[in-house]
Amino acid sequence: MEKIVVESLVKAPLEVVWDSYNNPQDIEQWNTASADWHTVNSKNDLRVGGQFSNRMEAKDGSMGFDFSGTYTEIVPDQKIAYSFGDRNAEILFKQQHDQQGRAILVQISFDPEDVYPVEQQRAGWQAILDNFAKYVETKNA
Repeated sequence: MEKIVVESLVKAPLEVVWDSYNNPQDIEQWNTASADWHTVNSKNDLRVGGQFSNRMEAKDGSMGFDFSGTYTEIVPDQKIAYSFGDRNAEILFKQQHDQQGRAILVQISFDPEDVYPVEQQRAGWQAILDNFAKYVETKNA
């Protein structure tokens, strides 16, 4: 099955985008697909072989899960790749020029799973990435 790709343009300097994507305190602020969920705990050991874990829970306490994986490639300020279960994901950070100057295109490609429809998976990951962009742009304003 072909990878799902989502992307968002973040109007902030690369160092702010990279740090906000990888700092556990920041991750807890932006890592949600909808307002009724939140990330209650984040751990991140950003190095090849290092692991990350984000505990995501419904705000009403009805359900939760750990999204975790192991880093397989890190190119500072450019690329992060990781495995999670038997799936893989890759995040690219690309400098862009927009009307206001510089911005960073964050592009995530990942292997779909076979439980939920591809469109639902794409929508969820896109919502999280859009939330990230809003968070960084507000933080950087």
